[in-house]
Amino acid sequence: MDAFVMKEIGETGFAEKDVPEAGPTDAIVRPTKGLVCTSDVHTVHGAIGERENLTLGHEIVGVVEEAGDDVSEFHPGDRVAVGAITPDWGSLAAQANHPSQSNGALGGWKFANVKDGTFAEYAHVNDADANMAHIPDSVTDEEAVYVTDMLSTGFMGAEHADIPVGGTVAVFAQGPVGLMATKGARLQGAGRVIAVESVPSRQELARTYGADDVVDFQSVDAVERILDLTEGEGVDAAIEALGASGTFEQCVEVTKAGGTISNIGYHGEGEYVNIPRDEWGVGMAEKDIATGLCPGGRLRLQRLLRLIERGRVDPTHMTTHEFPFEEIDEAFRLMETKEDDIIKPLVDFE
Repeated sequence: MDAFVMKEIGETGFAEKDVPEAGPTDAIVRPTKGLVCTSDVHTVHGAIGERENLTLGHEIVGVVEEAGDDVSEFHPGDRVAVGAITPDWGSLAAQANHPSQSNGALGGWKFANVKDGTFAEYAHVNDADANMAHIPDSVTDEEAVYVTDMLSTGFMGAEHADIPVGGTVAVFAQGPVGLMATKGARLQGAGRVIAVESVPSRQELARTYGADDVVDFQSVDAVERILDLTEGEGVDAAIEALGASGTFEQCVEVTKAGGTISNIGYHGEGEYVNIPRDEWGVGMAEKDIATGLCPGGRLRLQRLLRLIERGRVDPTHMTTHEFPFEEIDEAFRLMETKEDDIIKPLVDFE
């Protein structure tokens, strides 16, 4: 089969690989739609170290080609969404309610990390009963593929932010995950959502997904503006969706005492992420810092698919480009350069 791989740090391309085989609890899925993620770009640039001939990708929906003998929920021909994070659900971490950290920090992140990813003609899914979900008939593949990571991660940011009903929240960066954090904050009952973004097309989408105010950090000081909008109080919660030390510091600065900083950004560079001492109340301002990896699991996927099915969210506004699988290298290049106002490129495998 054809697979799109990281040949080594800084180099990608197509390679021919054997079709994977399913163990008793596994499934083999034939992808129909996929999405390219900025984290794939981080991986190729060495964020998780050297990898050789590793198939990239972690966001797909598709059709079950083969199911292991012990798989009971899925059968060949089923349309399924595959979680970007595929934990080992029998691990001690899963039993302690941290499945995404199974078998070590970030251990639930297997695709394009410790095993081949999903940008191939066939993908292997471990613990299939727990890591896939049926796609409702009324939900398209393009809609469904967003639940595998973008909705799950973005909404997690809002869930971890502990936003009080009617409360205020600032979401730093309106890429795909930030946009879904903005939508998630609205669904969580936030009374005022402040989006921080400078790109006009992303500012517009932030408003579409529920932002009441948009702060252009290239035109004004974002911290000062947010404090002004909240009459000096600061927000109840701030969500970092970029993965940069500077925006994390700003989240701490705009969050009121007793509030929550929810980090969902991928901090792929630098040795440290700094915390501003004074705004942190010299360590005693009761500002919680919450972090998380994209939640996995069938139940999570089913709930997110229900939101799409019931019209609560339309993630396809984020699809700005579409490519056939054989042109995925161009989709990857655009995600690296962020040219042409790209937000999310959809990959068509059929």
